[in-house]
Amino acid sequence: MKNGSRLAALSGVVVAGALALSACGSDANETEASANAPAAGSIDCAEGSVNAAGSSAQKNAVEEWSKAFAAACPGATLNYNPTGSGAGIQAFTEGQVAFAGSDSALDEEEKAAAKQRCEGNPALNLPMVVGPVAVAYNVEGVDSLKLDSPTLAKIFAGEVTKWNAPEIAEQNEGVTLPDADIKPVYRSDESGTTDNFTDYLKATAGDVWKWEPAKKWPNDAGQGANGSDGVTQLVKSTAGSISYVEYSYAKNNSLNTVSVKNGAGEYTELTPDSASKGVAGAKIVGTGNDVELEIDYTAKEAGAYPIVLVTYEVACEKGLPAEQAKFVKSFLTYTSSADGQKILTDIGYAPLPQAVLTKVQASVKALS
Repeated sequence: MKNGSRLAALSGVVVAGALALSACGSDANETEASANAPAAGSIDCAEGSVNAAGSSAQKNAVEEWSKAFAAACPGATLNYNPTGSGAGIQAFTEGQVAFAGSDSALDEEEKAAAKQRCEGNPALNLPMVVGPVAVAYNVEGVDSLKLDSPTLAKIFAGEVTKWNAPEIAEQNEGVTLPDADIKPVYRSDESGTTDNFTDYLKATAGDVWKWEPAKKWPNDAGQGANGSDGVTQLVKSTAGSISYVEYSYAKNNSLNTVSVKNGAGEYTELTPDSASKGVAGAKIVGTGNDVELEIDYTAKEAGAYPIVLVTYEVACEKGLPAEQAKFVKSFLTYTSSADGQKILTDIGYAPLPQAVLTKVQASVKALS
């Protein structure tokens, strides 16, 4: 088990609410944090500083949660480094952080490493954020775009290379599409968003998509960018570009997003409501207190947006030093509460479906 001094030394991006509450903070920030803070007595407040790392897709959610948590629990500071899911899991299994954020559940190799890190106890996959994957694009004069999965697969495989290609035009009658090159953008780092997007393409695009789901982008069609911020900025600055990115980044940067054809045959606009419908049919495949989910990308529910991911907090069920364990349980009790979930919609995420949330709350309660 790594000691607390090593944890304290880990460099990261500080998103703790203590910053918003400092003497230099604005009254607006203090008011917002207080409004979103947990109800008095609803959690057992922790104190001290804890490091976490991982999914950049959930960074915006963690920022808001941390502000509100610190408003309710003065002296509690979370330092979250949005390094990407792969790097976050590695930091967790190596004992550098108290918990990790990941856009995909632990695989078998990661489970084994995590069990050793948790002193022989399992690490739990705890879904906390529904982060729909937006297909964001930058095409001048095109404010509305519809695409199905096979066409997306051909674009990201480098097989459809022009914006006015027949495959695109036939789905967008009445839209003036330019005779311009398509410039795909993909994540260059290991990413749970990539894992989920390639999983979606493999499940829905048939033989068009030739690669297995993976955290590492599998081909060289297009240009890579590091992290969700890097992808967003590259799309924003590159005419003709298209990429996949967690919705809050597309929303916060005013990027246009594709209406994607779902299993019911509908082209569905991405909204928090349509994303929640996309997760509502997910199956819990974890055992015990593990809440790993299996999402059906081909679900036929009306109004469901099909490309959704769930961001997990990966935490030791037992095995952390007592102060860290108390902090993690306290923080996750808040994020899985009604107060914690209700702030997600306004910042480009969707809350967990109630059936999943109830199971997550029970699992968090079992942390010790």
